[in-house]
Amino acid sequence: MGRRLPSAPPVLSGYTYVRPLGTGGFADVFLFEQNMPRRSVAVKVLLQDIVDDDVLRAFNAEADVMARLSSHPSILTVYAASISADGRPYLVMEYCPGSFSPRERTVPLAVSTALAVAIKIACALETAHRSRVLHRDIKPSNILSTTYGGPVLGDFGIAASLSGGARNEIFAMSLPWSAPEVVDESTTGTIATEVWSFGATLYSLLADRAPFETVDGSSGSRAQLTHRITRAKYTSIGRADVPASLEVCLARMMSRDPNARQSSLLECAYDLQRVQREMGVPLTALEVADAALAAAAAPVDFDNREARGVVISDVVLPTLRPGTRRSAQRPRSQTRESTGLREERRPSGRRSLLTLGLLLAGAVIVGVVATLLVVVVVGQA
Repeated sequence: MGRRLPSAPPVLSGYTYVRPLGTGGFADVFLFEQNMPRRSVAVKVLLQDIVDDDVLRAFNAEADVMARLSSHPSILTVYAASISADGRPYLVMEYCPGSFSPRERTVPLAVSTALAVAIKIACALETAHRSRVLHRDIKPSNILSTTYGGPVLGDFGIAASLSGGARNEIFAMSLPWSAPEVVDESTTGTIATEVWSFGATLYSLLADRAPFETVDGSSGSRAQLTHRITRAKYTSIGRADVPASLEVCLARMMSRDPNARQSSLLECAYDLQRVQREMGVPLTALEVADAALAAAAAPVDFDNREARGVVISDVVLPTLRPGTRRSAQRPRSQTRESTGLREERRPSGRRSLLTLGLLLAGAVIVGVVATLLVVVVVGQA
């Protein structure tokens, strides 16, 4: 079955629609140009017929998680979130022109490049975990490439709290980058499952195929793929330039036993730095939020179902004061900043009457004073 056509782009005040970027099961992504300040942005908008309490909860969580984490240099930046006039929630995000998905490359990724990308993403995930957030959808297509070629982690649409809660009752997975214990629905997500997905993603960056696909890139039926994942039998990448030490690291990340894996994404980053040192390439810096500061921040509310965001109406309302020159007035919620239109200040009807009254009173006073002066002069004469 082919991909569906994208939905109609939302009409957003202060943004100009350019073109569609992609479609998904729950949302479409469009390229817009922000008018002030002028820049290209990606707008992720939910499909109109799927917006319910659970979808709003997921949307609110994604917006809050990204806002909390996007100061990290390897996490996609979110600029704004709101609800369009037609009722669809949307996110305004940093525009990244590409991803590290094998489908978008014509040549294999150099081992040194893959290591640098992986260490940056490991640090992004470690920062999320220290903020009590699980990503739960780590895969090559969610590692985006910025305009300057740097990797950033995106799509926190099925993120969950490490502390548990209603969201953790939802099973969500992306085969074949999900750990065996997620595939067989033993857990909805842990740090150990994130380590697995991270290892499977790095494997894909190097092999240009998922770890449990065949060499020709086919995965067979879903049942066959699931069976291979649950067996978790590691197979070599098959590249002569991949060091044996890196294969050992990956095999440990994708161990069938969660307790045999690295205990954290930071440990994964350290292991990959050791491979860099062995290869004689520059070490990629570790950029991780301080654990105490990350934990001290207010937790993300994964149960919030409110329709948050201000909808700015373009409807012109009739004036509340018949008889004045203005036949309509702008709603109070619609400011000059939101419309982007230049306004000229004009006196209101009340202010005009007051000014005329003051002028008439002044003229009367001047006339009385002049009359008195004439009387005094005549009397003296």
